[in-house]
Amino acid sequence: MQIRLGYDLGYAFPQPTPMMLTLNIHHSRVSDLIRPDCMLTEPPVPILTYRDGFGNWCSRLVAPTGMLRISTDILINDSGTPHTVAPWAEQLPTEALPEETLFHLLGSRYCETDRLSETAWQLFNDAPTGWGRV
Repeated sequence: MQIRLGYDLGYAFPQPTPMMLTLNIHHSRVSDLIRPDCMLTEPPVPILTYRDGFGNWCSRLVAPTGMLRISTDILINDSGTPHTVAPWAEQLPTEALPEETLFHLLGSRYCETDRLSETAWQLFNDAPTGWGRV
């Protein structure tokens, strides 16, 4: 099956503002692209790319003063196969987690964890543990 995806984001900046964006298809899916994953900006600005520690393509740019539009329109092939369901997956207490997984528990600079933690607890505290919570 083919899936069309994209975004059309608009921002207003009072001054030139550096941005780091993670909006591209993961490198493991690039061979499935029918239409390329090209980020467009209006007005045009230089975009530098790099890959982060998770393999995500990241884009860096400096937004000019005023309006900036960032968009893309992608077409990708997908098998349509649902993700694996693992009802046997269990939830471990934090102290039992392997060290290599702990960085996934750190707060994100992309999310205001101090403002959303209470909401998250309200929404998911009573959810079943393990796979049921996923």
